[in-house]
Amino acid sequence: MRCCIGEESGQGPDADGGFRPPCITMGVSLPFEFLHRKVLSVSRIALFPGAYNPPTVAHVEIARAALDWADEVVWILPRALPHKALDAADFAFRCQMLGQISNINDAFSVATTAGGLFAEIAAEGRDAFGPSPELALVCGRDAAERAATWEYGRPGVFDEFIAEYRLLVADRAGDFQPGHQANRIIRLNLRPGIAADVSSTEVRRRMEQGLPWEHLVPPAIAAVVRDRYGIN
Repeated sequence: MRCCIGEESGQGPDADGGFRPPCITMGVSLPFEFLHRKVLSVSRIALFPGAYNPPTVAHVEIARAALDWADEVVWILPRALPHKALDAADFAFRCQMLGQISNINDAFSVATTAGGLFAEIAAEGRDAFGPSPELALVCGRDAAERAATWEYGRPGVFDEFIAEYRLLVADRAGDFQPGHQANRIIRLNLRPGIAADVSSTEVRRRMEQGLPWEHLVPPAIAAVVRDRYGIN
């Protein structure tokens, strides 16, 4: 199946909801590397890509909710992050944080991918897992809306993608309206108490302004986040 994200328009949705240029051929052999994994026999896998700078309690809640559908949630850190510069939290440190978070639940795994677009990540996952497990991409409402409504340059590109890979959508700060693809899109059941404004950006903003931030990150990584981001 060929799915060229941005073949004409020059752009497509990436792991963090932004856009960058390539043309993707789904199903090609691309490198997908596990860093942490405890489960081996699964029928449904949720791929959860992000920049994780740093991971937040909202990320953990979204991953937990994804387990209502999936047997395993694979936290994905792309080795190439479109529009994202690696700062104090370099790639190795982000992998370290995700490794610590994977200890929260035996069904949490961590992997890296070469590509950062949804289609690249899904293709690498399919190549790694083979044809049997059902795969889904986990994302927020805003990223799902961009993926569904983007002008790809020809009709049917998103329909082709969603026919092979489900979307597990976290409806934070709004309600995603999927249209005719509704049967391929699953809304995650998030528990109350996680505010819509909990984000990595908000954590960094609070750090910079000397405001409380520890409650926004998982306790498992609070100490290393404080040390690496230079918080006194």
